[in-house]
Amino acid sequence: MKILITGADGQLGKSLIEQAPQSIDIIATNKKTLNLACPKDCYDYIISNKPDWIINCAAYTNVDKAEEEKELTYKVNKESVFHFANALKVVGGRILQISTDYVFDGKNNSPYNPSSKKNPLNIYGLSKSLAEDTLVKLLFKTNQAIVLRTSWLIGPYGNNFLKKMLYYHQIKDRLDIVYDQISSPTSTISLAEVCWEIINFYSNKSKIISDPILHWSNSGIASWYDLSFFIGEIGFEAGLINQKAEINPIKSDQYITKAARPHFSVLDNSITKSLLNLSVSHWQREIKLICDKIIKENIEIK
Repeated sequence: MKILITGADGQLGKSLIEQAPQSIDIIATNKKTLNLACPKDCYDYIISNKPDWIINCAAYTNVDKAEEEKELTYKVNKESVFHFANALKVVGGRILQISTDYVFDGKNNSPYNPSSKKNPLNIYGLSKSLAEDTLVKLLFKTNQAIVLRTSWLIGPYGNNFLKKMLYYHQIKDRLDIVYDQISSPTSTISLAEVCWEIINFYSNKSKIISDPILHWSNSGIASWYDLSFFIGEIGFEAGLINQKAEINPIKSDQYITKAARPHFSVLDNSITKSLLNLSVSHWQREIKLICDKIIKENIEIK
């Protein structure tokens, strides 16, 4: 089976490649080999390579900067998916589209399920929501697309909140961290495993994709404050850092950002768990595993 992974040198892409089954023929792409900001190239690349699956984990993910660079954000996150979809209609492959909890507005007081009404608060969330809509329109009827939403992605590679916090704990005495935004931190290690489970499950061409929109995050919920505090505790305990900063909880309106963020974006994983017969690891356990991996592989945290 031939699998094309976009953003293969990003945090999720690297975990996907590490965990790929040996029987998989991987086409690993990055900005140099497949630039999602040039959407027509996306069409041509798929037509040329004819993958059985695309795992689209590349995206414009700088939430605040996206408010300023709207055109680029839409090109990378939405238009590229349109061209992927049209190419797949020709060559017959499928796409696993990685999406986000930021398609929701955070006004729920219970976890969002896959059919919950979307209402993104920022350009990043809107661009990802529109990409989902594109796949619904072009590929859902032909059983060629799955959308997998996740939340607060962290891992041993790339640029993410966990690694930033380890670095800031090391160099600062005090950190002001928002406590009124709540979701479920998710490790790239666990998400990559789920991606491969989905590919395996749906690669049986006789199966109808009855649940084309799925959710996956690690169990438990947290605020950015909770996450920052725990990262400091585990990082110090593991010897990754030699000091812990004082974590000062603040409200969102005390930390002004260009993009609005949902206050509650916990995802309901129950359909995915039942469909794939999976257990869910708690986010605290995943942080311990990530820190162990950083130490074992001597990964830079800066």
